[in-house]
Amino acid sequence: MAISRRDLFKMGMAAGTALSIPSVLRAQTSPADARTVRMVMGNLKAFDPVFTTTASNHALAIYDQLFAVDSKLTPQPQMVRKWGVSEDKKTYTFELRDGLGWHDGTPVTAADCVASIRRWGQVKPGGQLIMARAKDISKKDDKTFTIALKEPLGLLIDLFASAGQMVYVMREKDADRPATEQVTANIGSGPFKFNEALAKPGASFTYDRNEQYVPRKEAPDGLAGGKIVKVDRVIWDVIADPQTALAALQAGEVDFLSNPPADLYSVIESDPNLALRALEKVGGIFFARMNCLQKPFDNVKARQALLHLIDQEAFLRVLSPDPKYANNVTSIFGNHPQYSNDENTGWHKKGGDPGKAKQLLQEAGYAGERIVILQATDYATYGDAAQLLAAALRNIGVNAELAPSDWGGIAQRRANKGPVENGGWSIFISDWGIDDLSNPLTCPLLAANGENGWYGWPKNDEYEAVRTKWVDVDTLEERKVLAREMQRLWWDFVGFAPLGQTIQPIAHRKTLTGLLEASLTPMWNMQKA
Repeated sequence: MAISRRDLFKMGMAAGTALSIPSVLRAQTSPADARTVRMVMGNLKAFDPVFTTTASNHALAIYDQLFAVDSKLTPQPQMVRKWGVSEDKKTYTFELRDGLGWHDGTPVTAADCVASIRRWGQVKPGGQLIMARAKDISKKDDKTFTIALKEPLGLLIDLFASAGQMVYVMREKDADRPATEQVTANIGSGPFKFNEALAKPGASFTYDRNEQYVPRKEAPDGLAGGKIVKVDRVIWDVIADPQTALAALQAGEVDFLSNPPADLYSVIESDPNLALRALEKVGGIFFARMNCLQKPFDNVKARQALLHLIDQEAFLRVLSPDPKYANNVTSIFGNHPQYSNDENTGWHKKGGDPGKAKQLLQEAGYAGERIVILQATDYATYGDAAQLLAAALRNIGVNAELAPSDWGGIAQRRANKGPVENGGWSIFISDWGIDDLSNPLTCPLLAANGENGWYGWPKNDEYEAVRTKWVDVDTLEERKVLAREMQRLWWDFVGFAPLGQTIQPIAHRKTLTGLLEASLTPMWNMQKA
C-alpha cells in the first residue's frame, strides 16, 4: 500500500514526534520569547486594504477605523469621539477623539478621514452607495468632518463598520492616490507599526507595538473597543506548506496557525499543547468564482453548468471532513438565520448533475478552450478544492488546467481581466463569512456591477436594482422579500457556484491566550504565558 506524505505526517504526530522542520524554517522561526507572537496566516503580497481584500489582517494591525463592529455585529465608534445627524437625516457630523496620531509622528486630522472615505468609496460597494448619495464630504475643522447627503441613508454607519469592508483611515497624501493604485507606505495610526526594516517578502513581516497608541476605554469586543496591545512584537511568518506550518506549531516555533489542514484536526486536538478553536462562530461559504469577462464563463450557460456540476458532499469531505464544521448551502446568504431561503434552488442535487452540466456547456458553445483554475498551495482547503473541481470538469470533457501559486500570487493574478493566454484565469476558490453576506450592500461578493465590482465581474442590472433597494427598507420582513428576489435572479445568472458552508477553526498553542472572537484576526489583546 502506498503511503502519502500526509499519511506519514499523521503517523509521526500520532507517535508523539514532531517531523523535522527544514533548516531554512528553523532559521526564520527561532523560539519566540514571551513578548513576541509568531503567526502563520498565508502570504502577504499586497498591503493596501482598498486595493485588495487580502490585506485585512495587516490593515487591522496598522490602521485605525472610524467605526468597527462588536461581537454582536453592532457598529461602535473607534476613531470617532461623537457623531450626530441633522433633523432631516441628510447631514452627518463626526468629531474625532483625542490622542490620534500617525506612526510618522504627525496628528490625524479630519482631512485624512475625508480623503480615506472618498478613496474607499471608489471601489467598495458600501462606499460606492455613499458616494452616489453624497452631496458633499468635507472637513469642518482639524477634528471634525461632515457628510451631506442628497437623501437620507439610515445605514451609513453600518456601511462604515462592516467587518470585511470597513474604512481604514490613511494619511491624506496616501488616500489621495487612486484606488486602482496600491498605497505602499504602510504608515497608519493603529496599535501596531509595520517594521519596514525587518520585512522579508516571502518569509516574514514584523509588527511592533505602537507605544504612542491611545486605546479606547471600552473593553475589547469583537473588532470594537479598546485595542490594548499586550506583546511587544508580532511576526507574520510565511510558511507555504500547511504540514510544515503545523509541524512548526507543534514544535513551538510559531504560536498561531490560520486555516490548518482539515484532515489534521484530530492531530491538533490530540496534542496537549495545542488548541483548535473557531474564532468566527457562524463560519462562511466556500465558492468557485468564475471570470465572467472571458470564455467560456462569459456565457451564462457555462456558469450554470458549473452550478449543476458541483457535488457539495464531495467538496465538504475535502473542505471539512468533520461534520460538526460543515453543511450544504443553497442560499446566496449562506445558512443565515434571517435571510437564507430556498428561492430558485432546483439546481441543487445530491451528487451534482454532471450530465446537465455537460449539456449546458455544449449549449454555451464550449469548444475545448483551456479553463485555468487558480490553485492555492499555502491553504490546503483552497488547494484541495481546486484539485477536486479540476477532476470534476475533466470528467465531463473539459480542458481544465491547474495554476498553482501561494495565495499572495493568486490575489495578484485574479486582478487580471484578460484571457488565460495573457496571464488571466477562469476560476478561483475562496470563502466568505456569513456575517458579511448578511449585508449585500457592503459585501463585494454579492454585487453584480460588472467591471466596477469584485474579481470575476458578473453583471446583471435587474439584480443590482433589487440589491440597492436594501438600503431603503426598514423592516426585517421587507428585507426577507428582497433576499428572495435577489436569490432568484442570482441563481439565473450565477455569480458564483457554492461548494459548501464551513466553520474554519484556527490552531494555536495553549500558551497563547486572549484571542478575540471575530471574523478577522486582531493582533491586540493576545498574550503569551
